[in-house]
Amino acid sequence: MSAHGKEKAPTFYQSLAAGGVAGTAVDLLFFPIDTIKTRLQSSQGFLRAGGFNGIYRGIGSVVVGSAPGAAIFFCTYDTLKQTLPIPAHLAPVTHMVSASIGEVAACLVRVPTEVIKTRTQTSTYGDKASSSLAAARLVLSTEGLRGFYRGFGSTIMREIPFTSLQFPMYELFKLQLSRSLGRKPLYAHEAAICGSVAGGIAAAVTTPLDVLKTRVMLDIRNPTHQKLPSLSARFKQIYVTEGPKALFAGVVPRTLWISAGGAVFLGVYEWAVHGLMGW
Repeated sequence: MSAHGKEKAPTFYQSLAAGGVAGTAVDLLFFPIDTIKTRLQSSQGFLRAGGFNGIYRGIGSVVVGSAPGAAIFFCTYDTLKQTLPIPAHLAPVTHMVSASIGEVAACLVRVPTEVIKTRTQTSTYGDKASSSLAAARLVLSTEGLRGFYRGFGSTIMREIPFTSLQFPMYELFKLQLSRSLGRKPLYAHEAAICGSVAGGIAAAVTTPLDVLKTRVMLDIRNPTHQKLPSLSARFKQIYVTEGPKALFAGVVPRTLWISAGGAVFLGVYEWAVHGLMGW
């Protein structure tokens, strides 16, 4: 494969393949930290949600969803980054818009696997669903297809601010590092450092939105039988009943996980793209 004469601009299929590799690598590697973070954020409390036991519970859904979700994101992001009719001096706007649209597209695949994952990680269904497949069957039988998209709105509400912070910072850090080193493109490990710093900052700032997303996904009440609270009502309820500290539950594992995850995700992506473009 070639880059079709355009330096550092991967083709659609190169983005697809590299994104799939990157998404799978990061999710499998950091799954235990994600489990701990999810249990810290659950309303039943860390120990009742499982503590440090069975930290790989729910990994099946990640294996299924990681590659397609990340592949869709990078295909959309790389394509829009090159084709959006936004002036060059407004590059951060291009990166924000491209990344946001990429996240919405990826969430169509990612949210169902996240719903299954969070419920399996926190033993929401008890002994009835110890595996991802059993949890998926329970979601389908009790809530129908709509159940798989429980928390779609709150996920988008978390992902767009997160991505709008992470990717412009990532591109800016890469540009600054490239200028200081006097060469382009950066090596994969250098891009990984930029991704790590950008991801860590964005993760810490958006933790309250992540807590909200986790709570919505763990709510197994049937929306056809009772009216569920709005996102703003849930946010207020957490703040009033549990205090502001609860909105930053899991901030340390989330920041560490996404900082390290950003390094692996974007480092592996750059490495895979360079490898594919060099073939």
